[in-house]
Amino acid sequence: MFDNLTDKLQRAFKHLRGQGTLTEENIQEALSEIRVALLEADVNLNVVKELIEHIRSKAVGSEVLTALSPSEQVIKIVRDELIALLGKDTARFKFAPQPPTVILMAGLQGSGKTTTSGKLAAWLKKGGHRPILVSVDVYRPAAREQLKVVATSIGAKIYEGKTNNEEPGPKLVERLAQEARREARNFGFDTLIVDTAGRLHIDEDLMGEMEQLKKLLNPQEILFVADAMTGQDAVNSAQEFHSRLGLTGVVLTKMDGDARGGAALSIRNVTGQPIKFIGVGEKPDAFEPFHPDRIVGRILGMGDMMSLIEKAEEKLDRKKSEEFAKKALLGDGFTLEDFRDQLKQIKKLGSMESIMKMMPSVGPFAGMQQAAKNVDEKQFTRLEAIISSMTPYERAHHDIISGSRRKRIAAGSGTSVQDVNQLLRQYAQMAKMFKQMGKGGGLAKAMMRGGLGGLGLGGRQKFGR
Repeated sequence: MFDNLTDKLQRAFKHLRGQGTLTEENIQEALSEIRVALLEADVNLNVVKELIEHIRSKAVGSEVLTALSPSEQVIKIVRDELIALLGKDTARFKFAPQPPTVILMAGLQGSGKTTTSGKLAAWLKKGGHRPILVSVDVYRPAAREQLKVVATSIGAKIYEGKTNNEEPGPKLVERLAQEARREARNFGFDTLIVDTAGRLHIDEDLMGEMEQLKKLLNPQEILFVADAMTGQDAVNSAQEFHSRLGLTGVVLTKMDGDARGGAALSIRNVTGQPIKFIGVGEKPDAFEPFHPDRIVGRILGMGDMMSLIEKAEEKLDRKKSEEFAKKALLGDGFTLEDFRDQLKQIKKLGSMESIMKMMPSVGPFAGMQQAAKNVDEKQFTRLEAIISSMTPYERAHHDIISGSRRKRIAAGSGTSVQDVNQLLRQYAQMAKMFKQMGKGGGLAKAMMRGGLGGLGLGGRQKFGR
């Protein structure tokens, strides 16, 4: 999402780094570039003015101008001010002292409210909670059925309730909400997520219904779900909802899209309420707490290694990884079976591009994100198919794979003999690399050779059909 903003800020910082000393004049020039970058990213004008003024007041101080590395001081000031803009600390999620905790989901139609309700339930389940969902959108055809599908996909409980052919309106909405809370209490669900009706635009009927639900349920959280792709429209809508309902937080959806990022940088300042979660994909687990410092790290090209580590800890099988490392570095080497297992592990982390976006994009890491865009992700699947077409004995003893066997493997995997040969060469190179690493000799060179190129993934070269 922040690619364009990151590129423009990097250009401003590069100009600063080129200065032997900093003066108020060249700081002002850099601030002008930063201002334009923020405005082009669709950040709210008042927010930009306030942010630039804060940066200017600190950047022209004598401590910065006389520092040994003044450009780094300015970058640190920009980083600190962006973190302050986004809320400094990760916002805490409120739970009721006596369950159930009630979460009211608010937002306009099309913002992703129903899907987000399901993702939030999945996140709570992962944390050991027992959520139950209810839809009180009695107006939109199939809205309640949509939430049921979402709940089923994540294995969460849903209270469906019966409408009894009752006319859609506030009375039916309130009855379903009350029944769902009673269901949560009676059956030990500690969290009730209420998916409310949306509109294409804010109107008095919608706000009146939301105000009644708030009064009826006394929710611990009122989360406004905003589509980050809509930019300042999302910010304006959040401001109106907050003035009527008193939001406790915001969830930004579609943060993996190509929007300019202005909503993320504006919405807290305008509403005064923190961004608590972000949606980063379509899958139920593509949902994460919002960490201001990590987002700023991505914006400034510093990466987000903590999120990458957490993702690896969650997705990867540690035991398998340790066994692979032990075999590869200390034992007799790893087999093609082990190689296939590692390919499956890598795929669990997502696309190579998404992984590289969490890596720094400056210094020695510059260019890695761009290189990742040239990776042919389908090649992982093809490599797996080739190895799966081998017999268990062939996977354990690759040296027996003769020409006739290679033809059979190619036919079974829908690839060519050349593809099989390429895989075997890559495997032999990796085995040799790990052997060098295990001996402790030539470690740096071995690791360099074992990057993307070590897997033959350095470009979109043709592989198979």
